[in-house]
Amino acid sequence: MKIGIDARFFGSQGKGLGRYTQKLIEELEKVDIHNQYYIFLNAHNMHEYNPTNPNFHKVLADIPWYSWQEQLLLPRLLLKYHLDLVHFPHFNIPLLYRKPYVVTIHDLILLEYPTRKASRLNAFMYMIKNLAYRLVILNAVYTAKKIITISEYTRQSLVKHFRIPAHSMEMIYEGIDLEKFNPLNAQPFDFSVFNLSPENYLLYVGNVYPHKNIDVLVNVFASLKKRSTINSNLKLVLVGKKDHFLEGIIEQVKNLGLEDSVVFPGYVPDEQLISLYESCLCYVFPSLYEGFGLPPLEAIALGAPVVVSNTTCLPEIFGEHIEYFNPKSSQDMEKVLYEFIMNPDKRYQQKTFHSEILSKYSWVDMAESTKNVYNRIRK
Repeated sequence: MKIGIDARFFGSQGKGLGRYTQKLIEELEKVDIHNQYYIFLNAHNMHEYNPTNPNFHKVLADIPWYSWQEQLLLPRLLLKYHLDLVHFPHFNIPLLYRKPYVVTIHDLILLEYPTRKASRLNAFMYMIKNLAYRLVILNAVYTAKKIITISEYTRQSLVKHFRIPAHSMEMIYEGIDLEKFNPLNAQPFDFSVFNLSPENYLLYVGNVYPHKNIDVLVNVFASLKKRSTINSNLKLVLVGKKDHFLEGIIEQVKNLGLEDSVVFPGYVPDEQLISLYESCLCYVFPSLYEGFGLPPLEAIALGAPVVVSNTTCLPEIFGEHIEYFNPKSSQDMEKVLYEFIMNPDKRYQQKTFHSEILSKYSWVDMAESTKNVYNRIRK
């Protein structure tokens, strides 16, 4: 069978989608020696992927995401290779493409958490964008041969919004790369530059889009710092590339007078990030909406105690052995964080369950299950 994978999100530039696409392809190379794969990449990530399996072939598809070229030129390119099946790892499927395909739906955030704050478009253009999203995702879920979801929460969301029978979809969890997120791969992070000391900072890694709820976390941290029982040197470290949304958080920190307590190290390479994870007091994930929740799993893989939101898929993914708070309640977030900060035994006890949590998530298992989906469709 000739299978195409739309890998234009491949690698770091695609963020969470990029990680998913990259690991899917890398692990399929290991578990599938029968099917032929055509990996469609753009000019920016073409160099990031070098096949190790002779059945995998790179194809240049220098077509921007969410563009008119995607709608008109991508179908023509896919048809050129006479593919039996295409896997789109995101919902942005060309409306004109009518050959068999599989789609992965990671979340329905634009339906379940729509907000103008996440866009810099004016009201009219935002409305057009939202209508286009609804049209494209309707096409994706109703014409796909199979829908893959990355959590049961997302599968049930599709049932609720589109009345698709749950049994007609395949739920396949993402994985955690224990070889990559391993203390043996650590490179030194210069803690002294930011006046950080081990186990004396809270850590968040990722973007600061509005649904990540970082503005509330900063307010809660400001409140925690006012408590006499909290170490006055406690810091909050927010790791991520600078963008429009992060600039808003930096301004908020200045207004709260927290410039010496909130650290913005910018982008940190994974090897140095390992050191940050290993040394943090705890990793905090205050998100209002997630389709899976990979960053806290990476923190757990490196031994960091985690405190996460009790919303959407997160209780499903992390189970009963970690600390949760209500992300819509500053009071509850502060209460849970305070108790966790002040109780080293609670943090240690959580760590004893980390292996149990991680055992449920494997990129190899994800690829194997996805390969089985392909093969069943062919039959």
